Amino acid sequence: MTAAWQQYRSAPALGTRVVEADALPDHGHLSLSVDSERGRFPLLVVRLTGAAPLGYVNACPHQFLPLDQRGDRLLSEDGEQLRCSNHDATFATRSGEGIGGLGVGCSLEPVPVSLRSGWLVIGD
Repeated sequence: MTAAWQQYRSAPALGTRVVEADALPDHGHLSLSVDSERGRFPLLVVRLTGAAPLGYVNACPHQFLPLDQRGDRLLSEDGEQLRCSNHDATFATRSGEGIGGLGVGCSLEPVPVSLRSGWLVIGD
C-alpha cells in the first residue's frame, strides 16, 4: 500500500537524501523543499530533544497552504504542538493529529524520514 504522501506528483523517491543531519535543530523544525526530477516537494521536519526526526508534508490539511507561510514559529515551546501560521490550526507534533482550531478533524500527512550516514533521508 502506498502512503498518501507518495501520491503527490512531486514526492521524492524513498532513499532520497534531504539535508545533512547537522542541519537539524535538536529541538525545532526545518521547512524544506526537496527537489527531484519529479518537482519540488514541501517537507516539514521536526526534531524534539533527543528524539528521532519526524517528517510531514508541509501543507496544512485545512487549506493546503504551507504551515510556515506567514511565519516560522510553528513549534510550541514544549514541542508537543505544531501550529499553522495561516489560521492557527493546531496539530500534535508526534502524531500529526489535529487537536485545536481549524485543525480538529484533520491531520498532517506523515512522511517517513530517518538519519543515515550523516544525512536525513526519505524513508525508514
